[in-house]
Amino acid sequence: MIDETLMHRDGRLGRIVLNRPKVLNALSARQYHDITAYLSGWEDDPEIGVVLIEGEGERAFCAGGDIRMVWDAARRGDHDFNRDVFRTEYRLNRRIHRYPKPYVSLLDGICMGGGAGLSVNGGYRVATERIRFAMPETGIGFFPDVGATHFLNRCPGHLGLYLGLTGKQLGPADCLWAGIATHFVPAERLDDLRRALGEAAKSAEPDGAVAAVLARFHQEPGEGPLLRHVAALENCFAHRRLADVIEALRLEGGQWAWDTLSDLSGRAPFSLAVTNRQLREGRGLDFDDAIRREFRLAWHFLQGHDFLEGIRAQVVDKDRQPAWSPSSLAEVDELAVAAYFQPLGDDELPLP
Repeated sequence: MIDETLMHRDGRLGRIVLNRPKVLNALSARQYHDITAYLSGWEDDPEIGVVLIEGEGERAFCAGGDIRMVWDAARRGDHDFNRDVFRTEYRLNRRIHRYPKPYVSLLDGICMGGGAGLSVNGGYRVATERIRFAMPETGIGFFPDVGATHFLNRCPGHLGLYLGLTGKQLGPADCLWAGIATHFVPAERLDDLRRALGEAAKSAEPDGAVAAVLARFHQEPGEGPLLRHVAALENCFAHRRLADVIEALRLEGGQWAWDTLSDLSGRAPFSLAVTNRQLREGRGLDFDDAIRREFRLAWHFLQGHDFLEGIRAQVVDKDRQPAWSPSSLAEVDELAVAAYFQPLGDDELPLP
């Protein structure tokens, strides 16, 4: 059995490598606990000055959580397992958000879902030309979680809402514009960057040393394709009601608008309604309040129909034909949406 998470100490540089390249470094339940243990141990360790996290191989940093395990646990009736997975993951996201030492993610290849939770919540996110970032959860009957209420709402204008609803993939330039990435470094320079970060970790002031290293390695990737459509995006996604967003896209016309309508049409209607409310109402929430609300939503989705149906259609049977319930936005019950946001009482996410 391979080690799913590799930990190295290179001098004062603590390195975490996600080591499941055959599944695009998708995260197992054990990895959430392992990464938490490494980060917890390094927080007060004077021999570690900087933390670096990356994925094994060139295809992916991390494609998200291993959602097949969620399906398997639900099928055997082990709901406590699933709730523990999300509880552990969200508390890890919070630890990363509050981490007291420089935390650098190398986003080389796919970075989606849970991979965003491990990276975008941290201080420095270095994208290469191979990055493909997305929050695709509405396509599996779920919602953008792992702190997305917080980090998508830090994107310019209504970009975060657009990304959360459509699951659109971004390349390096658009990731920089969105604030998903903080720096762009070509993949051919990553070995040099690792060595430079190792030297920065030796500094008496590693924060400043890391910032200086990343500024030195950063290159401008040019203009991203999505930036060209920012006026249309703002015009369409400024509407609060999803029905009005869709009507605005129809009136906008053009290839980008039609592509966006196509992206939305393949998403679970109930997930779209929840995500729309989640992100609009989540503006201005601090991280702890945001992640608590996300745990409430996850708790409800785990008990609902669409999430497991989305996993079935995309991962288990792979027929790509999910039977969403409700099947259209017109059938979404707003009271049912509101119920997902209600406090859970004794089941709330504990935050130490």
